[in-house]
Amino acid sequence: MNGKTKNVVSWILTGLVSFIFLGSGIFKLMGGNPEMAASVGGRTNLIALGWLEIVITALFLFKRTGVVGSLLMIAYMGGAMAVLFVAHQPYIFIIVVQVLIWLAASWRFPELKQRLFNQ
Repeated sequence: MNGKTKNVVSWILTGLVSFIFLGSGIFKLMGGNPEMAASVGGRTNLIALGWLEIVITALFLFKRTGVVGSLLMIAYMGGAMAVLFVAHQPYIFIIVVQVLIWLAASWRFPELKQRLFNQ
């Protein structure tokens, strides 16, 4: 894959992951649904998680803070996966998003890929 194609694919993945996180954050800020609020401990916690997702998305999008944003996204999705696992709910979507985050981060930030995989 040449440099231009790699750049386009990385930005498409970045946009997709950002869209998912931003949409989820806005949905939570708007109140979500009663089941979601109950599963995280109430509406206040849901709003806090919504703001957290928006802040993480902003960190992920800016080049200077992108690596930190990537790691925070990965950690957030790991926590979400644990919550869904304990609640006996399907978590395949979380795994797919997690893989997309890893791909976007490793293509956008070669230094992260180098540190993680010694390449």
